[in-house]
Amino acid sequence: MRPRRVSVAVLVSLSLLSLGTAQRPASPLPERMADTGGGTQLITAVAARTGSTTGTVTWWDRKGGRWVAAGSAKARFGANGLTEGTTRKQGTNTTPTGLYGLPYAFGIEAAPSGTRSPYRRVRQNSWWCQDNGSRVYNRWTEPRAADCRASQAEHLITYRTQYAHALVVDFNYRRPVRGRGAGIFLHVNGRGATAGCVSVPKSAMRAILRWASPARAPHLAIGTTGGRTAITRY
Repeated sequence: MRPRRVSVAVLVSLSLLSLGTAQRPASPLPERMADTGGGTQLITAVAARTGSTTGTVTWWDRKGGRWVAAGSAKARFGANGLTEGTTRKQGTNTTPTGLYGLPYAFGIEAAPSGTRSPYRRVRQNSWWCQDNGSRVYNRWTEPRAADCRASQAEHLITYRTQYAHALVVDFNYRRPVRGRGAGIFLHVNGRGATAGCVSVPKSAMRAILRWASPARAPHLAIGTTGGRTAITRY
């Protein structure tokens, strides 16, 4: 069959239409999410896929009815990647996906100037209990509770690099489910992937602490770029 001739005008129109589509900017990530927590601040932690151990953390402000990025940094996730938070198992070295509040901050070092989140200093007898049999499961305990075994708890002061500064992530925190996991934080980078937390460079962690305002209800959303754990689902 002989190809049909297409008028120059039609070709030009199609080209302009394609160009316009290609140049249309994508809406900011928070505007594509199912939920952002109801506040005017949001932190997103995004990995390419569930098997990823690295990705990007971005912190956002809601201004004039739009979400605007306030800062961004490279991030690290669990050594075994990410998994759906509602079905996560303790001890799997996976970062739980989902949308979470940020109850308070803590650190071995003093809070950066301008920090507005409640900030708890780590002391020699500060522990985070991960013992499923303890009454203080997934809680700061100071001193370590008698029913929380040292082998099943983090002695916070021993993690001088990672816990120089941190934010507690409200994963399995308010109503803990035994065996789901404990001690999930946004903290400073260590040597490599985490045991399930999200970590960023120290400069970024300090910037986030200066930026976060409890009055603006900041939340942390963790997810992947697509699939069942896509960040836009949370």
